[in-house]
Amino acid sequence: MKVELLAAIDRLLLEKSHVLVAIDGNCAAGKTTLARELAERYDCNVLQMDDFFLRPQQRTAERFAQAGGNVDYERFALEVLEPLRRGEAFSYRPFDCRSMTLQEAIKVMPKQLNLIEGSYSLHPYFGDVYDLRVLLTVDPELQRERILERPAFLHERFFQSWIPMEQRYFEALSIPQTADLIL
Repeated sequence: MKVELLAAIDRLLLEKSHVLVAIDGNCAAGKTTLARELAERYDCNVLQMDDFFLRPQQRTAERFAQAGGNVDYERFALEVLEPLRRGEAFSYRPFDCRSMTLQEAIKVMPKQLNLIEGSYSLHPYFGDVYDLRVLLTVDPELQRERILERPAFLHERFFQSWIPMEQRYFEALSIPQTADLIL
């Protein structure tokens, strides 16, 4: 882990009773791995944007035309960010891409440190809610190698859909310019 990231989190934990950190970035940049390492180091919650992909009825041409529109950012803001900002317990139902349904509710007790991990976590729809905005990048060749290590049935989706949608999101919404740290 980068020393500057740990120092920033440690400083925020000394200053604030509730700290909210977003970890956004490219597919296969290491977002999930970083969040897991931070969870091992700190007693924190890790909430994943992957739990908020669009449900079937939301998957419209208009929605997919929006930069960053392929996640249910409205539901994420309402069910996760608002209660976290208030320091309240909450529950949400993660979306399962295989069954295309919402799963059983997960209950969450806010902790001093709460991590939001995943692409689209820095979407401007959320406003200025984060104490620290982290963006992970990856060399395109390394990204390709990492994706090819994942299940083969996902490769085409990564290369034909997900990576282009992420690139449009980063560029159209100036996501790198909003990050406090780029790793």
